[in-house]
Amino acid sequence: MRVPFPEPGPSADVPALFLTYLDYYRDTVADRVAGLTDAQARTALVPSGWTPVELLKHLAFMERRWLVWGFLGEPVPDPWGDRAEDRWHVGPDETVADLVAALHRGGRRTREIVEATPPDTAAALGGRFTDLARRPTLTAILFHVLQEYARHAGHLDIVRELADGRTGE
Repeated sequence: MRVPFPEPGPSADVPALFLTYLDYYRDTVADRVAGLTDAQARTALVPSGWTPVELLKHLAFMERRWLVWGFLGEPVPDPWGDRAEDRWHVGPDETVADLVAALHRGGRRTREIVEATPPDTAAALGGRFTDLARRPTLTAILFHVLQEYARHAGHLDIVRELADGRTGE
């Protein structure tokens, strides 16, 4: 089931708004790669050379980097594991289904973090942030993660249309 586009309303609950929009964009990304053949998911259709499966992996790692390793300061295995030789990378054994599942696991973890934390809380020291004065708040991190999802969902709209003619909204 597709998450409906979250229309603006009277809510002043900023954390809930972030979670709603993140769920929407996470679902949109999963929808854009659904139904692609493995060859389509691994084929670059834009001059910069990235593939849909690489972008999918990037988003899963990006969310974990910012919220688990970044905001919580928890150690994570290979926080930059979506990159190899300074570009996005996906191994031949990594599947779209596995990466979509990782994306949704990351979303559940994000929800746990946001629902348990005041939005003006600064990121923990350690992990991604080591300078006490430069730690972003949870709100700032959520804003960044949301813009990453929105931007890359648009990229996937274009690539999907080039791959098989399917259009988004």
